[in-house]
Order: sequence, then structure tokens, then C-alpha cells
Amino acid sequence: MLIAPASTAETAVVSEVLWEAASWLQRREMPLWRRADVEPTAIEADVSSGYYFLARVGGKPAATFKYQPEDPVTWPDAVPGEASYIHRIAILRIYAGGVVSSKLLQWAAARARAEGKAFLRLDCDSVRPRLRAMYEQFGFVHHSDRQVGPFHVARYQLLASSAAA
Repeated sequence: MLIAPASTAETAVVSEVLWEAASWLQRREMPLWRRADVEPTAIEADVSSGYYFLARVGGKPAATFKYQPEDPVTWPDAVPGEASYIHRIAILRIYAGGVVSSKLLQWAAARARAEGKAFLRLDCDSVRPRLRAMYEQFGFVHHSDRQVGPFHVARYQLLASSAAA
């Protein structure tokens, strides 16, 4: 699997991967992102800023995620520079099963460690026990819960130095 920043020319690909994941969750009555939230026009600034990454298997898109150096919306109480943040992890269904997601998290933790960050952080809907269990099994520790707009999220962090490379 190759993970690299998404180019601006790949904005539509990132959008399609995000929407496939969102649609799958909606069909299971676990809505996550609205279509408007993941349209190319909604994400293009973050893609252009280098925050979105694409993971490819055999040269084909398999997953995407957003990796950023700060998250003032979900983590306004964080010490600046102590963590990197991973969001919008989306894996195409044909690659579902845990291997790709683990590799994405390993990559992000290794990058955070290389950047000198103490933690890799993420958040998820607090009422998603299977997702929370997956993060905990990977090694993330529940930090706290927080209301972010209309969402009640569980915030997690992983000690970057303890993550498997």
C-alpha cells in the first residue's frame, strides 16, 4: 500500500472515497457525512493545503484520510504542537476488514512521531461502540468526550512513540 498526499487533480477521487463510506454508513442507519460535506468543492481547500492523503493498493485508490497539525474545533484545549490529528478516515468497501485501516493509523502515528509530536489524536461519534473498540484495540486511549456543534464525540489519543511502525 502506498500513502501519499492527494493532489488537487485527485480532489474528485478523495470525494468519491469519502462518499462511498458515508453512503455505506447511511444505509446502516449510522449517518456520518452529508453529501455536501464531501463534495469536491467542500474539500478542495483542504486537499490543496495538503491535508488529504490517498492510500493506493496496486495503484488504485483504496482509502483516504485527513491529517492535520492542529484541530482547534475538536481539541481547542490542546497544547499547541503536541499532537497531529487524523480525521475522515474512509476505506472503500472492497478493502474493508481492518488491514487497510491499521496501516493508515500506523502511517499516521509514524508521521506524528517523525514530526516530534507526542500524540496522534482522533475523534469519533461517541455512540459507535464498534468503531471505538477498533481504535482502542489499536492502542488509542479515550481522552474525553466533547460536544462539537451538534455532535457528541469521543476524543482519543495514541502515544506516538508507542505505535507499531
